[in-house]
Amino acid sequence: MISPSMTRHSSLAVFLIAAFAVVGCNKSNTLPELGPESGANRGGNTGASTIGSEDGSGIEVSPIGSEQQRLMDQRIIYFDYDQADIRPEFNTALTAHGQFLAGNPGTQIRLEGHADERGSREYNIGLGERRAQAVRRALMLQGASGEQLSTVSYGEERPAAVGSDEEAMSLNRRVELVYRQ
Repeated sequence: MISPSMTRHSSLAVFLIAAFAVVGCNKSNTLPELGPESGANRGGNTGASTIGSEDGSGIEVSPIGSEQQRLMDQRIIYFDYDQADIRPEFNTALTAHGQFLAGNPGTQIRLEGHADERGSREYNIGLGERRAQAVRRALMLQGASGEQLSTVSYGEERPAAVGSDEEAMSLNRRVELVYRQ
C-alpha cells in the first residue's frame, strides 16, 4: 500500500527532475563542453579551450575532465528554509567550480541569491545576499579570486517556480551560478 507521504515524495522527485531538465536546457547559463573531447579546442597543442562568442573570440580556459564538467553542470545550489548554510550534497559541485575558476583567472561568475516568498521583501533580499556570500566563500576556499566573483540578491523577486506549496518554495531557495563572458 502506498502511503500519502510516499506519494508526496514521489511527486516532489518527479517535479524536481522536470525542473532540473528545464533549467538544464537554458543555454544562456551554460558553458560549452570544455574538455579536449568536446571539439572546442582551439589552442594548437596547448590543450586549452576557448569559451565566448560564436566568432571564436573569447576567454581561453584550461581543459577539464568529464567528471568535473558533470559537476560544473550543476549551476544551482539549493538551501533549506531560512538558512544560508550550504548543504553537504552541493560541496563537490562547488569544489569543481572553485577549482575551475582557480585554473582560469580570466573567467568571471555572478552569484545570484534568491529566497522563497515567506518573509518581508527586505528580509528576503538580505537572505539572498547571505546565501550568495556563502557560495562566494566556498568558491574562494577552492582558489577562486574575489575579482572573479560578483554577487547580487533578488530575494523573492525572481521565483524559479510559482506557487505557495513546499515544492515551489524549495526551488526558489537558491543561488544560481551564472558564468559571464
